[in-house]
Amino acid sequence: MANRRHKGIRISIDRGGTFTDCYGSIPVPVSEQYPNGRREVVIKLLSVDPQNYPDAPREGIRRILEHVTGKPHPRNQPVDTSQIESIRMGTTVATNALLERKGEPCALLITKGNQSRPKIFDLSIRKLEVLYHKVIEVDERVVLIGDASHPSNEFHNHNSLGILRGISGEYVSIIKKPDLDVIRRDLETLYAEGIRSVAICLMHSYTYSEHERLIGQVASEIGFTHVSLSSTIMPMIKIVPRGTSSTADAYLTPCIKKYIEGFISGFDENLFENARLEFMQSDGGLVPVNKFSGFRAILSGPAGGVVGYGLTSFSHEEKIPVIDVSRYDGRFEHVFETTTAGVTIQAPQLDINTVAAGGGSRLFFRNGMFVVGPESAGAHPGPACYRKNGPLTVTDANLILGRLIPEYFPKIFGPNEDLPLDIEITRLRFEELAKEINAFVVANEKMCRPIRSLTEAKGYDTSKHILACFGGAGGQHACAIAHNLGIKKILIHRHSSILSAYGLSLADVVHETQEPCAEIFSNESLPSLQKKIGILTDSCFKELKSQGFDDSQILFETYLNLRYQGTDFGLMTLKPSNSWEFDKEFAEQYKQEFGFNFPDREILVDDIRIRGIGRSFETANENVFEESQKRHLPNKPQSSGTYSIYFEGGRVETPVYLLENLEIDDKIFGPAMIIDANSTILVTPQCNALITSSHIVITVGDGTRSKVTTELDPIQLSIFGHRFMSIAEQMGRTLQKTAVSTNIKERLDFSCALFGPDGGLVANAPHIPVHLGSLSYAVKFQMEYYKDDLEDGDVILTNHPQAGGSHLPDISVITPVFNEGKIVFFVASRGHHADIGGILPGSMPPHSKELYQEGAAVKSFKLVSKGKFDIDGLTDILLRQPAKYPGCSGTRCLRDNVSDLKAQVAANHKGILLVKALIQECGLDVVQAYMMYIRKNAELSVRELLKTVHRRMDGKKLEAVDYMDDGSPIRLQININEKEGTAIFDFHGTGAEVYGNTNAPPSVTYSAIIYCLRCLIAEEIPLNQGCLSPIDVRIPPKSFLNPSDKAAVVGGNVLTSQRLVDVILKAFDACAASQGDCNNLTFGKGGKSEDGKKVVEGWGYYETIAGGSGAGSNWDGQSGVHTHMTNTRITDPEILERRYDHAIILREFSLRKGSGGAGLHRGGDGVIRDLEFREPLKVSILSERRVFHPYGLKGGKDGACGLNIWIRKGENGDERVLNLGGKNSVEVNPGDRIIICTPGGGGWGPPSSDTKDMDIVE
Repeated sequence: MANRRHKGIRISIDRGGTFTDCYGSIPVPVSEQYPNGRREVVIKLLSVDPQNYPDAPREGIRRILEHVTGKPHPRNQPVDTSQIESIRMGTTVATNALLERKGEPCALLITKGNQSRPKIFDLSIRKLEVLYHKVIEVDERVVLIGDASHPSNEFHNHNSLGILRGISGEYVSIIKKPDLDVIRRDLETLYAEGIRSVAICLMHSYTYSEHERLIGQVASEIGFTHVSLSSTIMPMIKIVPRGTSSTADAYLTPCIKKYIEGFISGFDENLFENARLEFMQSDGGLVPVNKFSGFRAILSGPAGGVVGYGLTSFSHEEKIPVIDVSRYDGRFEHVFETTTAGVTIQAPQLDINTVAAGGGSRLFFRNGMFVVGPESAGAHPGPACYRKNGPLTVTDANLILGRLIPEYFPKIFGPNEDLPLDIEITRLRFEELAKEINAFVVANEKMCRPIRSLTEAKGYDTSKHILACFGGAGGQHACAIAHNLGIKKILIHRHSSILSAYGLSLADVVHETQEPCAEIFSNESLPSLQKKIGILTDSCFKELKSQGFDDSQILFETYLNLRYQGTDFGLMTLKPSNSWEFDKEFAEQYKQEFGFNFPDREILVDDIRIRGIGRSFETANENVFEESQKRHLPNKPQSSGTYSIYFEGGRVETPVYLLENLEIDDKIFGPAMIIDANSTILVTPQCNALITSSHIVITVGDGTRSKVTTELDPIQLSIFGHRFMSIAEQMGRTLQKTAVSTNIKERLDFSCALFGPDGGLVANAPHIPVHLGSLSYAVKFQMEYYKDDLEDGDVILTNHPQAGGSHLPDISVITPVFNEGKIVFFVASRGHHADIGGILPGSMPPHSKELYQEGAAVKSFKLVSKGKFDIDGLTDILLRQPAKYPGCSGTRCLRDNVSDLKAQVAANHKGILLVKALIQECGLDVVQAYMMYIRKNAELSVRELLKTVHRRMDGKKLEAVDYMDDGSPIRLQININEKEGTAIFDFHGTGAEVYGNTNAPPSVTYSAIIYCLRCLIAEEIPLNQGCLSPIDVRIPPKSFLNPSDKAAVVGGNVLTSQRLVDVILKAFDACAASQGDCNNLTFGKGGKSEDGKKVVEGWGYYETIAGGSGAGSNWDGQSGVHTHMTNTRITDPEILERRYDHAIILREFSLRKGSGGAGLHRGGDGVIRDLEFREPLKVSILSERRVFHPYGLKGGKDGACGLNIWIRKGENGDERVLNLGGKNSVEVNPGDRIIICTPGGGGWGPPSSDTKDMDIVE
């Protein structure tokens, strides 16, 4: 790599999917015109144009050189690098390979035994393909046996081959070393099959990486060209994201290397002697070409733009700027686990949100409401105006409104690529759709949602930000979005259309080092931490020095990844500038984001991270704020003409200005349009734009926006739909972050919703389907219970099935929203608590017969009264009252209960603030009117569905029956009135209340119905009370779907609900049966001592296990997924083994091959989950489909039943294999194993002659 010099041409390139932008910084003599001794050259060209050039970035460099030297640089000759100082590039090569699944064929090597669905209303549950082509299970095992200060002395030996201390300080026991001879044979087989790239990810390799290193060495010896070790890629706990990250690296890095090899092959042999070649990473930092890797390149393209606006548009005095995809407040915000194209990446990445309402987003009119996206027209056929018979899009809306002017747009359309945009076809399509302004307004509101999630959801006031825009289309929407968000200032850089390339010229080179840690942050541990920090810092320093940076150019950012004891959510905390008080910095950051702290809890250090920075040779040298404030006598320029543009008041002849003709100090008053070669900027009425040396600064006025009335407007209907849903989503985000329990934070077993003053559902974020209908009944019960006895500041707790609860661990927290002394809305959150007392840890007893055995049952309790949290009353109802019943304990983890309930209160508070802001903005009467309209819209969708089904079924009654494992029938008859679009769901003939726990309160049936109706409507609709308006539900009293108030119900929520869905979908002929079960596994310890005289503090763990989904008329069932009424995420294996006192070893978690039913479309396979226990615990399994098979439909075969096995280890080492049945509870000892084999899904249609009918494997 060339030494750093400062005299040559510096070139920065952003290679996008459509265009490649090139920015050149050319050395010139210092003068008044060029005070920094540099002038600029900008080149824009198509990213793919094989008829003219083989590589766009290299072509851009060639054109810059020709411009600078005035000499030809022929394409058929190597590019002369003698005058080039540096080449910097951001590229979408990795992103495109990931999206299109066109990466390098690779294999994954993972510890033997290890192998959430994205759209919960999609019955086909389509998942993206995995990245690896082959999997090799490595027969090795390392287990944790204690932390740095307390290695376990009671560890069950397991024939340990040695105990070692890992990098993090945790002690590990080597149970089995990898057999390198076997691995060599497996790898040689892969190599013979043509695979050249492998990823290696072993359990707990984040702290003990020796086994990965040994296997990687064997792979390299065989000749694999790329070996990705998860312990090197990202040494952080959580094997799942670490494994997907290392696989992504093995999949993508070879593609990047091939591209780079092709790129540099077109330069002369002195490229690396003359110039530095650097690439942008997803974290906003540059690295030398030889350090650039696939899993850090996902956001390489947009990262340059974020750096560009951050370094050109920020001022501490001017608060915080924001853009429609990211946020900047003087330091780039990083996230460390993201999902792109279905792949979880564990690496530092800029916190960038995408907006599904860009120029290509399609426009629809559905059931009386305008919808924008998420479907896109893509590059082909593109928008309707592109003359390829494409659909209507946001681009068409801009064109018809006059916000795109065809004569200033390239004439590249039509069969000969020489025609302008086709406004006539756009006009014709809009006449078919609706009035012109509408879709544009809806698109703007949809763009606002991710901005709110980056600001309001993190505790920041959106209106105190500045909106910074870049890209060709941002300027068309900027004023409207700023107005919607209350933002008063917009910054558009002079290089906004190529800001990603310009940002690359300003970016710093970075090098990061990181290692895991398992220490408590304290004065005692600080010396040890400082020593580790020093070693990592020295490593960074040496690397940057080797890249040619002087000491004065190098600086460091020191981070500790901290979390509170008992929580799983960490914050990457930057070291304060003049102290080592990480704990204070962390507490402030935690309170800023979540609204509270845990001052009584220890702070744990999970990771140490050093970010070394080599300062860039470019600086922005721009202070747009100082410059704009100094201007006193702005110029009023002459326009280049006028154009008819549609604003809310109608069409206006609007002056058009060419940016190239404008001068510094020119001030333009809206309405106006500013156009340059690559972008269009719309200055709306009541706004004005000031031209500075570096930016267009738009001041946003209050505007003369037309007042929204209570009269139904389909456009406002869509906007309010987004606003209502945004409230529920932000409540959910607050709850997930502020909760401490694994159930809520890791497994996402919670829901948040907004309700009207009548208790009817307004918006429910798509969290847990079984909560969809039942929460409304909980709110309505409290309304009737308290009547007028609720005050502002009251918060209600409830979980009783007779009060709208589902089962007792699901605790609902309900808060009324007051306006001028009256309740105008309710907000509510429901979360699954790991333990609330009862006869067994986990509060999910498989053999409960009475409700009291399942824990605390609360019809109503004021958790907060007039703003005061009632901790004494809460302790009484959760700890003391349940313990009064025979054989029962109170909650075994009160501290977690309290913390999670405070998190639910905080989530509700977030919802209240957002509701009140909406009321203040629009008026209560308008908000409540649209609440009713949005319900009516959902009702209309359901009525249309019912009419369609009635016609498809030739008017016949819909009937179905299925049986629980105890023989209890669920019978359903659906009578549809086609004329009115209504239906009666009649469950007469359903079995009687059972002396067990599969009874389900009526609210569960309503949840199942609303979920199924939503699934059957094959398009996005608002999910609210309106869905049930056309439905008359008849459930016989004293049946197990409408039991008495003493009935045990814990299984009704997690088992019966799933069987209800199967029956409803069977009646509609929608799909075969799915696993019909949640496979509820709980284990833990604590509660009353054996003599019953004292309470032993303990813990409870609960998980639901995936299975197979049913096949349908045009899809195969998916394997290893949660289906229907649950959408939770299972705990990461490494978290599971570390957090719960190192009491568990996960022996196997794999697909249960052959368990899906055969058919024309095959049912999905279930899974096998094998847990070994290392200390005495109580374990319970609550499951279904262990007797009756998941049925196939239309000739499809049934799926396999589930199976629960207990392997008991005797004193002499013998093993007994016992079938636990579907519902059981046992006390396990060290060495015992529980194996859960979950059901498969049913098949659809008779198997054809070429359908492979796999044998079912038990």
